[in-house]
Amino acid sequence: MHTSKDINALRNIFSSHNYVMTTAELKAAKLYYADIQRLMEAGLIEKVKRGFYHWTDESDSGEVAIINRLFPDAVLCMETALFYYGYSDRTPAEWNIAINKNASRQRTKIEYPFVKAYRVEPYLLPVGETKGNIDSREVRIYDRDRTICDVLRNMNRMDKEIFNKAIQNYVKDPKKCIPNLMQYANELRVQKRVKDVIGVWL
Repeated sequence: MHTSKDINALRNIFSSHNYVMTTAELKAAKLYYADIQRLMEAGLIEKVKRGFYHWTDESDSGEVAIINRLFPDAVLCMETALFYYGYSDRTPAEWNIAINKNASRQRTKIEYPFVKAYRVEPYLLPVGETKGNIDSREVRIYDRDRTICDVLRNMNRMDKEIFNKAIQNYVKDPKKCIPNLMQYANELRVQKRVKDVIGVWL
């Protein structure tokens, strides 16, 4: 049984690690295997993936905190970005992240939260990256124009309704930047799709 004092102390420890700690970090805080098992049984922490544990008893420690901690080098993209910019009203079932294509596939095999990884050439990863804010946390996310280029790149694999709404909402968005769109389209090699799909609306 953990007292409220114990729980507060543990919460503070996890708080200093963005509510996600590795086995090594727990050990450094003098929390060992038996302690971890007790905390899991009490429902205070949960195993995210091998060697990573998430503090559950905290409204501020949502999924975005885990994404930031486990994937500091990734950029939110595709349907996650579409929802963020209001280009889609369908809440994504998983977090869409762009990650270096050379990164280990084991990294994205996590039990929670659900993640869909788009593997990207390293030189294309920073193209169009900006900062966003989700659940009061700063995130790395692609800007509107890069997001639409990605949507065009993946149009044949997307839900047609989501795709069509994204294009329509982008065209109506006063914050879009056509020079950026064309620059990204050139780098991502989707100039023809931009011209065919978006050009007719501009």
